[in-house]
Amino acid sequence: MSAINEDRRLHPGRVVSSLRHRNYRLFFFGQLISVMGTWMQTVAQSFLVLDLTRSGTDLGLATAARFLPILLFGPMGGLFADRRDKRRILYVTQALSGALAGVFALLTGTHLIQMWSVYLLAVALGFVNVFDNPARQSFIAEMVPSEDLPNAVTLNSVSMNLARVFGAAAGGVLVDTLGLALCFALNAVSFVAVLASLAAMSASLLFPAKPVRRMPGQVRAGLRYVRDTPLLLVPLLMILLVGTLAWEFNVTLPLMASNVFGGGAGAYGIMASVMGAGAVAGGLITAARSRPRARSLCLAAIGWGFAITVAAVAPTMPFELAALVFVGYGSITFNSYAKTTLQLAAEPAMRGRVMALWFLAWQGSTPIGGPLVGWIAQEAGARWSLVAGGVPTVACGLLALPVLAGIDRKARGALPADGAPQADEASQQGRPSAGTPAPSAADAS
Repeated sequence: MSAINEDRRLHPGRVVSSLRHRNYRLFFFGQLISVMGTWMQTVAQSFLVLDLTRSGTDLGLATAARFLPILLFGPMGGLFADRRDKRRILYVTQALSGALAGVFALLTGTHLIQMWSVYLLAVALGFVNVFDNPARQSFIAEMVPSEDLPNAVTLNSVSMNLARVFGAAAGGVLVDTLGLALCFALNAVSFVAVLASLAAMSASLLFPAKPVRRMPGQVRAGLRYVRDTPLLLVPLLMILLVGTLAWEFNVTLPLMASNVFGGGAGAYGIMASVMGAGAVAGGLITAARSRPRARSLCLAAIGWGFAITVAAVAPTMPFELAALVFVGYGSITFNSYAKTTLQLAAEPAMRGRVMALWFLAWQGSTPIGGPLVGWIAQEAGARWSLVAGGVPTVACGLLALPVLAGIDRKARGALPADGAPQADEASQQGRPSAGTPAPSAADAS
């Protein structure tokens, strides 16, 4: 059976295949604990802003402040990751993230927190993430062999959403019962798990990319590389649109919980947890597949956009929760396919810069999308803020489908009788052959 046909089928034995690698197993569980704390902080920060301002626009601006540095400096963070040891970068960035959460806890617990300090801390965390996210995303490829990379990328998304299930629910309960400061404090402590997992890793079991030598014009070289590689450019354009308008749930769900369904932090925590549960289910199914085809990303976008639109018009909270299961399912499917496509298509020496552009498109667009979606919610109602994300997501999937389906047809035509991709065709499409590292010496994490 050809490799293309194999991608259509589920392989239950592959669901947790990447966890057999010790370093990735440590990373997975360390991230799971840390991101639970991050979701507690996310719930607390959203309701801290609403307590201080009662404004959907201000909530959008506070969310945007965290991602403004990524919008301005994201590609440079990717180049930094390509030039240096990613594990060492993560030691520094994860420790700084924990320290910033501790400052949040201190200011909130002493009732000294004001909106200017929320903005300042959010911007500071954004600067840390400029360097943290490209290193963390591209480090995944250094913990597992290339044949397990799609599974590792998907399981990383699963851990993020498992953390959302428990972290958002716990955050909602803690905000309602014990106050905001405890959520920030628990997030600060949770970073110890990441630092411990990094320290416990074995360097001999890593697959490190060769650091890129410092040369002028390397950021521009990364941008040209993406521009000239359709299998990178089209998904990144899709992610940019979706990240700007649809991936603003930190703004839309608190407003839906409070303005539409008359709930508070507890209701938001339940909504985020249900969405996370749907994402976990979607992630496990996605992890059981081998390598997705290019057009799979378009189909995921169409399905996800439809689910978001249904959530926008749900008449009652039970219907809303049912719709959010499918919103979560669609979110992880789209995100996993996008990251897997980019990781596999990028040459090792470019992977850090490519993943920086992914983060720029996915969350660095929030300084534009967060205030815009918050303004739509304030002026037209919270439901319209979801419609503004769902409909364009469907549209971008439909528009990109002919292009990515064409890439699939070319790849299928390049397969010889034994199903292995021809090396020259794989090179023309800017992606490595399945199960082998990219043939280029240009380093992309």
